[in-house]
Amino acid sequence: MNPLITTNKEVINISNLIYEPLFTLSKDYSLEPCLATECSKTGNMTYVIKINNQINWQDGTSLISKDIQFTIDTLKAGNSIYKYNVAHIASTEILDASTIKIILDAEIPFFEYNLIFPIMCSNYYYGEDFYTSTKTPIGTGKYKITDISTNSITLARNEKWKPKSQNDNEPKIENIKINLYPTKGEAYNGFKIGNLDLLNTSNPNFEEYIGTIGFNKTEYAGREFDFLSFNCQDEILQDTSVRKAISLAIDKDNIVSTVFNNQKQTAEYPLDYGNFLYNSNEASSGYNIEQAKKTLEDGGWTYINNRWKKNISGKTKTLSLKISVNKNDEERVNVANLIKEQLEEMGIVVTVNKITNEQYSNFIENKNYQILLTGVYTSYSPDLTYYFANGNLENYYNENMNELMQNASLIKDNNQLKEIYQKIYNQYKQDVPFVGLYRNKNITISSSSLIGDIIVNNYSTLYGISKWYRR
Repeated sequence: MNPLITTNKEVINISNLIYEPLFTLSKDYSLEPCLATECSKTGNMTYVIKINNQINWQDGTSLISKDIQFTIDTLKAGNSIYKYNVAHIASTEILDASTIKIILDAEIPFFEYNLIFPIMCSNYYYGEDFYTSTKTPIGTGKYKITDISTNSITLARNEKWKPKSQNDNEPKIENIKINLYPTKGEAYNGFKIGNLDLLNTSNPNFEEYIGTIGFNKTEYAGREFDFLSFNCQDEILQDTSVRKAISLAIDKDNIVSTVFNNQKQTAEYPLDYGNFLYNSNEASSGYNIEQAKKTLEDGGWTYINNRWKKNISGKTKTLSLKISVNKNDEERVNVANLIKEQLEEMGIVVTVNKITNEQYSNFIENKNYQILLTGVYTSYSPDLTYYFANGNLENYYNENMNELMQNASLIKDNNQLKEIYQKIYNQYKQDVPFVGLYRNKNITISSSSLIGDIIVNNYSTLYGISKWYRR
């Protein structure tokens, strides 16, 4: 149950009840203070953070800045899933009991989003090795661990916990029992017979195990984002009309249905997993074959003998493309083949280039492909540097986009940030340096005995817990 050591996704989810970070994420992934009361950027790579030292640990001692330093040092020394969050922290300096300075080794856009790891108590582990300690860890959260046995873990409400914001409420539930199962199948059975009120899964076929009645289902977009990356320096793909036409000619719904049996959901943008900086009302599959043809025509391409042709630098070129895909990823190979079929229906010649792991890594590093079917695990941070800034995967450059990206990194006000990110999105739609395809989806199942709103995202499935009760 130690959140800095575990690799169990469910333990990490539950840990939000027991431990607290400097900053937390709301249901729309906006950043909110938790243990921190203030974070000031005093230089390009320097941050000063103030914490609320009126907050107590579950053993009654006060939260101090030394706890922040201890947690960061512990993460850097170990192999925690949060190690990435502190990878660019070069040093820390305690200014006083409630203030700590963090110095980075590089300028990181939206660095505050890295400060969402659980903070641990330094005095509690004084004189012993954190990673080998057998102590039951303590936190500052709504609940505390009262018992750990072979088959279950029991949490009790932490009477010392106080709401951190107006969005917080003291929980109604006094105790939570976490059942431990050796397999997912046994967990499904536990839910089916009424021993569980809440269960998370990524298996869309869960009804085969628990039946079809007696529960509520909440689906939400995951962070595994697959897309077609265009080499925008390629002789043909530097033509924006070609990139736009391809995006309009791809039937994403058909891909999700045919290849994944609707176990994925269509996606178009890195932030469309529920981030507050993405306007979901604008989301659509974008499929329009007639508009795709018109886009090519408007771009100077002519349809002759079932092929698109254009004079480029004095030579007649046929619209012929190569999609590279890792041959060891069977699902992506199937997607690439289906995209080939879809594009060839409108006269675009496509070759699927099945490459090795080594070639795939080389393409990612050197960006020497034409089109690459790839994917990323999108960050909680709204940073879009990977896609749009200098050195991006697509060899894409737009001066206006560069200016927008620079401005976005300087803005703290969420309303102003939304305005900038709308402009970034509009520029993306105009230039189409890549085509978003699909992302995974996750599911939270709750029993009919659990009353209250189930509010979930990838960061937590327990947002509504303060108002839950069991009938």
